[in-house]
Amino acid sequence: MLLSLEKLNSEIEGELYFQESNPKHQTILLAYSTDASVYQEKPLAVAIPHNKADLIKLIAFANEAQVTLIPRTAGTSLAGQVVGKGIVVDVSKFFNTILEVNVEEQWARVQPGVIRDDLNAYLKTFGLMFGPETSTASRAMVGGMIGNNSSGLHSIVWGDTRENLLEAHVLLNDGTETVFKELDPHAYFAKLAQQDREGEIYRQLNAIITDKENINIIQSGYPKKDITRRNTGYALDYLVDSDKPFNLCNLLAGSEGTIGIVTEAKIKLRPLPPKEIGLLCVHFSDMVECMHGNVVALSHRPEASELVDKYILDFTVGHPTYQYNRFFIEGDPQALLIIEFRADNEEEIIRRAEILKQDLMEKGLGYAYPLVLGVKQTNLVWDVRKAGLGLIRNLPGDEQPVNLIEDCAVSPEDLPAYVADVQQVLKEEGVHASYYAHAGAGELHIEPFVNLKSAEGRRQFRSILEKTTDLVIKYNGSLSGEHGDGRLRGEFIGKVLGEKVYALLQDVKNIFDPKGIFNANKIVYTPPMDTSLRYDNVTDGKEIKTYFDFTKDESILRLAEKCSGSGDCRKTEITGGTMCPSFMATRNEKDTTRARANMLRQFLTNSTQQNRFDHEEIKEVMDLCLSCKGCKTECPSSVDVAKMKAEFLQHYYDANGAPFRAHLIANFTKSQQLGSLVAPLYNFFSQNKFTSGLIKQVVGFAPDRSLPEVSAVTLRQWVKKQIPKASKRQVYLFCDEFTDYNDTSIGQTAYKLLTALGYEVLLAPHKESGRTYLSKGFVKEAKKLAIANVSMLKDKITAETPLIGIEPSAIITFRDEYLTLVDADLKADAMRIAQNALMIDEFLAQEIDKGFIHPEQFSAEKQHIKLHGHCYQKAFHLVGFTEKVLSLPVNYSVEVIPSGCCGMAGSFGYEKEHYDVSMKVAELVLLPAVRTASEETIIAAAGTSCRHQIKDGAARKSYHPVEILYKALIK
Repeated sequence: MLLSLEKLNSEIEGELYFQESNPKHQTILLAYSTDASVYQEKPLAVAIPHNKADLIKLIAFANEAQVTLIPRTAGTSLAGQVVGKGIVVDVSKFFNTILEVNVEEQWARVQPGVIRDDLNAYLKTFGLMFGPETSTASRAMVGGMIGNNSSGLHSIVWGDTRENLLEAHVLLNDGTETVFKELDPHAYFAKLAQQDREGEIYRQLNAIITDKENINIIQSGYPKKDITRRNTGYALDYLVDSDKPFNLCNLLAGSEGTIGIVTEAKIKLRPLPPKEIGLLCVHFSDMVECMHGNVVALSHRPEASELVDKYILDFTVGHPTYQYNRFFIEGDPQALLIIEFRADNEEEIIRRAEILKQDLMEKGLGYAYPLVLGVKQTNLVWDVRKAGLGLIRNLPGDEQPVNLIEDCAVSPEDLPAYVADVQQVLKEEGVHASYYAHAGAGELHIEPFVNLKSAEGRRQFRSILEKTTDLVIKYNGSLSGEHGDGRLRGEFIGKVLGEKVYALLQDVKNIFDPKGIFNANKIVYTPPMDTSLRYDNVTDGKEIKTYFDFTKDESILRLAEKCSGSGDCRKTEITGGTMCPSFMATRNEKDTTRARANMLRQFLTNSTQQNRFDHEEIKEVMDLCLSCKGCKTECPSSVDVAKMKAEFLQHYYDANGAPFRAHLIANFTKSQQLGSLVAPLYNFFSQNKFTSGLIKQVVGFAPDRSLPEVSAVTLRQWVKKQIPKASKRQVYLFCDEFTDYNDTSIGQTAYKLLTALGYEVLLAPHKESGRTYLSKGFVKEAKKLAIANVSMLKDKITAETPLIGIEPSAIITFRDEYLTLVDADLKADAMRIAQNALMIDEFLAQEIDKGFIHPEQFSAEKQHIKLHGHCYQKAFHLVGFTEKVLSLPVNYSVEVIPSGCCGMAGSFGYEKEHYDVSMKVAELVLLPAVRTASEETIIAAAGTSCRHQIKDGAARKSYHPVEILYKALIK
């Protein structure tokens, strides 16, 4: 097989990974061994085809070698659809073109790797959109949506993917391409007459769907028609429905890549919804009562009716991002029903919401009915709902929510009774569950909390699904609504639809794919649902000793395990946000937060090494992590990969030693300290093209990257010469290592600004922040600095005398890493300092609110500012403070650049092998935004790395906010 794969590799234009002896190949194989389900199997190979010709060659190889091809896009499937031992075929990277948009006829042609939200961002200019909207829409792709027949929270109005799929170009099992589309009787009979592979398929399929006995068993076996989310097995009920035009797209949708490979889709578009939006958020004290409320809500014809339960709401408390989304919650509801209305004017929304509210109150349903209006505020509410799966992964312990019965659908009228029955089943099994999602469509995502690491948990896993299938039969519901059967529910299709129907489904699979080359063992012929689980091969439960204190996360392993696989880290720059910059640049799965967390989980769980971190595969997957901290807050499960990367590197160095360049960068402060003693000479060598080139060549820095200069007079030296201005309002300035030696003038400006605004600026004795050590994984050295700094500052820093920082990455270390680095006896002190360690613009914004700083103190001249926020500012929600402070002068307007990471990330952008990725990250949003800014526009950036990237990438000077404010200050 190895020789055959090597031959295939030489024949395709795309990428093929299959060599287990190669750490990069092994890393990619492991990255693709999971999706968002509980399953895990390492594939034989991973193919990333460049074009259709590659796909045809892969099909030919699969036929010859008798292996299966597993089509994959975002890999967010919840039933194990893209996990298996075949060749994973990832079309997400190169099949992502919007081919055509027909505005008049309202359709588009797209490749399967086009992301739903990115598509809609493009279509917005035409006043159109693609309707199906999953909670993963920021990364879910059209190909995967077809595979699962995705629906989403607005499906009761906008429909599912099947309803919106007009045509599809499909590669059949012999490599020929056909087009599935609506056929009139003449065209249908023409297909039956074709003497080729397509004609053969049509004839065999026709024999099934025209047989009267088959029609009877299909019509009696499938869920009742008023359930819109009928997605169990292949959609034979649609093909025998005489009221619907014949279109094999109906069968393709929901087929999970088991009957062919989609290369292109023609999809139906719809006009954008009315611009005004309102959410009536009805609070309930009981889940069954909530389901009765849903029936009432649907009679008022809303756009959506979605459930969020207490478990999800509780996990928003204290969450670094979602705690800001709780503004609409009153009391402690057991369940929330989020009911959406849209209209051309707000008054109409208020009117309709009030009528529904009165209806609910008259029926004694609900106890609070806040109405949230406007896109900005309603998006915050919807974000809580969409983050449900990730949020509940924050549950402590090994009992975790599992995808199991989360996709069963019944008629909305049956939901109250169905939910009561499910609650009884779970009570019998002794487990709790979270309930959320699509109440309006009769489909609740019910996630039981089960410990799959234990034998009892695995027994419950099977038993709960077995018992729930009885309920699905009782209510004539659908075993799968939008998440698919995959390998999770496939085993029970025969029980739910009947064995005769199941035999027909097997026939369908054999008609299209007799050799099983398309995603074998999904829907039909599936292995038992409790095999190939993520935790089948746990070696032992030994404690993994770490340098960071992971107690809050239970352990580093539990932190890695919190990754649900939902793929939030696969969103693009079009959606926005910071996580994950390297994936945004490369579009490689191995460069996602998900891949990094999964790699750590797999080796920390199964490694036989004494040092479980000592694996080249972990090093490979961590290589392009920029430690931006985006995942700390943007990941619903708060999987902090930056912290885990630093921990990994320290253990890896313990086993293998650290490279020279890593030592050099970690000890950056020492080199700058020495350089400042001979600043003119240092700067000559670092700025001279010839000598700087030699330096970069020796160190391993990129030739096109400029080197920083040092100041002859450090900030500490300069401050000592100043005459302090006594004031009751005192602040301690944190003299970070970057401002002290490189950006000294900014530090001086910060001092002068604070002094001019009436503050006494003090410098306390302290060490460097340790940021350079943390960035290169020298956690033991960073720990020493953390202990030293907390010890030095613990008796000085209070709410009345805060610690003010200029460089985000340095001051935020007090609020982040220090809390898990210091020893137990200093934790309380570290926490107190963290609460009072502020970015200078954050401090100034608070002082504005207190009335100590006024617009009249600043210029009234007109000025426009484009602001880029540092990654750590974004992670700690601090960019708003900078925007507020820069907007203080009455005629200053601030435009926040919707950029993620600048790509510099400390030393990352200097390093030769990372330079290209660094610049690709910068070119996503930041540098184009800077280049298009007028010369009069001021570019603001608080981070020293960000300013350096802007200078190198756009040949434009940017300014720290304190420089802009000080210049605007009326002296």
